[in-house]
Amino acid sequence: MTFNGFQQKDFETFQIDGLDERMEAIQERIQPKFRSIYEEIAADLNVLAGREMYLHIAKHARRTVNPPNDTWSAYCHNKRGYKKHPHFQVGLWDDNLFIWLAFIYELPHKSEIAAKFISEINDIKETVPENYHISLDHMKNEATPLSQIDLEKGLERFKKVKKAEFLIGRRFDAKDPLLWDGDKLIQTIKETFQTLAPLYRSSMDL
Repeated sequence: MTFNGFQQKDFETFQIDGLDERMEAIQERIQPKFRSIYEEIAADLNVLAGREMYLHIAKHARRTVNPPNDTWSAYCHNKRGYKKHPHFQVGLWDDNLFIWLAFIYELPHKSEIAAKFISEINDIKETVPENYHISLDHMKNEATPLSQIDLEKGLERFKKVKKAEFLIGRRFDAKDPLLWDGDKLIQTIKETFQTLAPLYRSSMDL
């Protein structure tokens, strides 16, 4: 399947009432696009990461009543799961698309990674553009531009608070024409991962 970008209908998926109904739409509209994106970027990402990266697509299996407000694909070196490892994400909320390098609360070596990032904070600020975003909770549709956040404070929280998280990357408004152009979006995802790859490799080098 050729990736032709996302359309408004994809984002409207999150307005559908009912768990089963929304999940069916996610599976039919969005998940095939996640697979197509992976086919386009996998070779480049493997080189950037320095290891083979496997596709994981959110199943939302724990949900029994409330339908998901977002959905995502993850790319991780571990074939069996991604939540306990540093990983890349591409996903959607109803009003934006996100491209993250993600370190979520299930990661067992959070404090060590945070300490390393704090020691490398000047390098991060020099290599990651100011218009990239930081999220401290993947469950919330909230993120702050790198230029407006106290990065060291966020990393200290990530280090010390058990449920704290650290995600860094880009967000695009659902109405951004870039998202409608498959080739341009693929190139943007590749460029974003290229920018974040040194951070990923640093987090894996412990």
